Amino acid sequence: MRRLWIVMMVALLPLAAAAQTEESLDPEVGGRVSVSLDKKIIRGLHVSLEEEVRFDNNFGSFDRFHTTLGATYKVLPYLKVGLGYSLINGYSSSEGAFKSARHRFFFDVTGSYRFGDWQVSLRERVQMTHRTGSFNEYQNTANAWALKSRVKVAYKGLRRWEPYASFEIRNTLNAPTVSAVYNQSTDTWGYYNGSTFNTKGEAGWFLDGFNNMYINRLRGTLGVDYRIDKRSTLEVCLMADYSIDKEVDANAEGTKLKAYTEERGFTGWLCASYSYSL
Repeated sequence: MRRLWIVMMVALLPLAAAAQTEESLDPEVGGRVSVSLDKKIIRGLHVSLEEEVRFDNNFGSFDRFHTTLGATYKVLPYLKVGLGYSLINGYSSSEGAFKSARHRFFFDVTGSYRFGDWQVSLRERVQMTHRTGSFNEYQNTANAWALKSRVKVAYKGLRRWEPYASFEIRNTLNAPTVSAVYNQSTDTWGYYNGSTFNTKGEAGWFLDGFNNMYINRLRGTLGVDYRIDKRSTLEVCLMADYSIDKEVDANAEGTKLKAYTEERGFTGWLCASYSYSL
C-alpha cells in the first residue's frame, strides 16, 4: 500500500491545481496628457470634465482616449466623497482601428489630515468597468470590479508649488477562478478523471466563475502641482506601475483551456495635465 501511494504521488507531481505559468514582460514607458475643467456649483460641491490621451509602447503608439465626468462634495472639512463616469475609447495599433468602447463608473471616499505644511490623505475607490462589443465570456466578464486604495502626502508650504508623493494598491474583485490542472510534461491544461487526463469538456471543468480576488497593480507616483494663476494649475508627475495579471486563454465554446498565465510587468509613465477652474 505504501508503494502504491508513492507511485500515485509521483504520477501526480506534474499536475499542479490552477498553478499559472509565469511570464515576465519587458519594461515599457508611456505618456499621459490631459486637460480638465472644474466648476464650483455650491460651497463644497464641484463638477469636472476631463479629456485624457494615453500613449504606450515606449511612446511608439497611441493607446486610448479617456473622457471623464465627475463630481465631488466635501461632507466635512476632512472628508470628501466623489463619483464619476469615464468613456474609454481604446485603440488597436495592430488592427489600425478603435476597439469597442468601455464604460467605467466609480465612487470614492477621501479623508485628509493636515499638520503644519504637510497634508496626508487616504482615498478608497470602487470602480466598475463595463465591456461592450463581442468578447469571450470564458476569459472575461462584462463587468470588471476593482478596489483602489491610495495614500498621498503633499507639501503645502510653498507659494505656487505643491510637491507630492503617493502610493496606490489596486485589487481586482472578480477575476476568473480557474480550477483546471496543468500537466508540465505535455504543457497542457485539463482535468484528471480516473487514469485519464482530459483536455476538453464542459466549461465547468476549468472555469468556476468570476470571483477571484488579488492585488493586480502597485503604483508609486512623484509629482508637483504648479499654480499658474488663480484659476489655472499645471501638474507634472512620474508614475511607476508594477502589474500582476492572471490571463485566461480559452476557446470560444468553453471546452478547452489553452493557457492560464500570470503576467508580470513594469511600466513607467510621464504625465502632464492642465486644469482650469470656471
